[in-house]
Amino acid sequence: MVKIDNKVWQQALSFTDGNQSSMAQRVKKNAVLYFYPRANTPGCTNESKDFSELYEQFQTLGCEVIGVSADSLKKQQNFKKKYDMPFELVADVEEVLCQAFAVIVEKNMYGKKFMGIERSTFILDGDGKVLHEWRKVKVPEHAKEVLTQVKEINQ
Repeated sequence: MVKIDNKVWQQALSFTDGNQSSMAQRVKKNAVLYFYPRANTPGCTNESKDFSELYEQFQTLGCEVIGVSADSLKKQQNFKKKYDMPFELVADVEEVLCQAFAVIVEKNMYGKKFMGIERSTFILDGDGKVLHEWRKVKVPEHAKEVLTQVKEINQ
């Protein structure tokens, strides 16, 4: 099982509640960490809404949900507020988490190549061990699939 580098796990990050804290401080039991390319875009908005709708069920299972993109803190805070998300988002402007989880890939849009976040989701335990991962995520039904996996992990 892959474990996130302890230096990254302990590093202070910018959360939308205005606090600088580490993943180690935020994740007590399990957490869903979902990476999305850009706040306020259709896919990212739908994915965040889906996790918001299921958030209470994740919490019942002792699992935190945290969204991550490389957007600025202000943009992340506006995104969270606009869609009334019950969980925190990380403004990973320096791509610390993105690099640690290897979600920055070459993308191609309208024939133009660029580096960007590949939509990915990870379930982690309180020590930063990756319990399950999804890469190249398709948004429809994804949050439900993640919830099902968290239930299986908890059994």
